[in-house]
Amino acid sequence: MKWAEVTVHTTREATEAVAHFFEEAGITGVIIEDPQLIEEYRHAGQWDYCDLPISTETMVRVIGYLPVLPDLQQKIAQITQKVERLGDFGLDKGSGEILCCEVEEEDWANGWKKHFHAVRVGRQLVVKPSWEAFEASGQDLIIELDPGMAFGTGTHATTTLCMEIMETQLRPGMTVVDVGTGSGILAITAAKLGAGSVLAVDLDPVAVKVATENVEMNGLSGPIIVQQGDLLQNVDAPVDLVVANIIANVIIAMAPEVPLIMKKRGIFIGSGIIDDRLPEVIEAIGRAGLKIEEVIQKDGWAAIVARKE
Repeated sequence: MKWAEVTVHTTREATEAVAHFFEEAGITGVIIEDPQLIEEYRHAGQWDYCDLPISTETMVRVIGYLPVLPDLQQKIAQITQKVERLGDFGLDKGSGEILCCEVEEEDWANGWKKHFHAVRVGRQLVVKPSWEAFEASGQDLIIELDPGMAFGTGTHATTTLCMEIMETQLRPGMTVVDVGTGSGILAITAAKLGAGSVLAVDLDPVAVKVATENVEMNGLSGPIIVQQGDLLQNVDAPVDLVVANIIANVIIAMAPEVPLIMKKRGIFIGSGIIDDRLPEVIEAIGRAGLKIEEVIQKDGWAAIVARKE
């Protein structure tokens, strides 16, 4: 089916009204592109890393899709008339320009899968998409994965660093906590490497759902428990290893709590740290009383291995 991509150029104050006009025309979901919102997040320090160029543009784009049917022009005319009347309600429409172009339908839910293939990590770990065949050999440990809407496919440097470190640090029978589990890949890695029990925690309910499904797919519902929670709040017993592939700000904030839930000689693996933030994280981990044993860097990212003395 062909679709019409309808774009309205407007202001932030009129965004909700325009989105409502789209809904009235039969568009059930919209895309809102607000360059200044990105700048607000950037300056608020909520992102460690953003490779989008700095923008001074203030125009907001509201984008929606309508099927190319006989009533298409009528619906676009209705949206146009309502946008032109925004001033009647005290709203600045901005330029109010409306653009329309035809696009071919794409299987958005599955199109990304063509870019995700089996990947080897470390000596024996293999991350394999659930829909792709793979012939294991030797001591391969196969991790079946369907990332869905959760981060973590085993291809990003922050993830592979954690997996490679766990291959050398994790011993059979260890108790493990995976903070910010995402797709569950690191929790599954820990169990595949012989962990006795793994608690996988994420604040995002979508991540919890995806991680649970991936754990079940790998037949690891026994050793792995997936829970929704905020960082370490669900941990009520000392553990041998804590792995956190998140961002520098969160690692810095949680650092004082990490030793409190670790056994003597427990190991902390922190990743997701952009190189520029590494000194701050090292300082925070040191202040928390953990001894840093190793710092590994790859592709502009860093992972830290620290131990409780």
